[in-house]
Amino acid sequence: MLPRHLRKAPEPETPFDFTIRDAVLPDMPAVREIYNYYVANSTVTFDEDAMTLKEWKAKFAYLDKLGMPFLVAESPSGQLLGYALVAPWKQKRAYRYTVENSIYLGPAAAGKGLGRALLAELIDRSKAAGLKEIIAVIADQGAEASIALHEKFGFQEIGRMGRVGFKFDRWLGTVLLQKSLK
Repeated sequence: MLPRHLRKAPEPETPFDFTIRDAVLPDMPAVREIYNYYVANSTVTFDEDAMTLKEWKAKFAYLDKLGMPFLVAESPSGQLLGYALVAPWKQKRAYRYTVENSIYLGPAAAGKGLGRALLAELIDRSKAAGLKEIIAVIADQGAEASIALHEKFGFQEIGRMGRVGFKFDRWLGTVLLQKSLK
């Protein structure tokens, strides 16, 4: 090994650049690919079947009609890195000010602060849309980073449900967190 004074300094890391913007219909194929990666490879979603492009287009149209925030993060080259959205918590009218959030990152974008940026923007946009409560329903196994991220933004655990999902031959539960948008 070379003496310290002769060693080359490590190259600085390339900054992780992205832009957060409103999702548009042409983003749905990339959103579908990001989401379906987690359907096939993890328990962070309890979906067992990949969502089709038709289903994503319908979801986009529904959320757009309701004025719900649906954001994407895009690299300078135009690659979709992740997305965040809120959707109605329940269909009954009395729940109209309460939403559930979803944030999914492309595997290469994880651990670089993108989830934090998307959640911050999603909270701001949800407040601007007149929403009052955000619920996060997070798997109780394999999603510790998501729970920690939500807690950093003031979400508080309001309950747990054990053994409510069965995926990859094992039982899974959920952790429910809530944030008031005052």
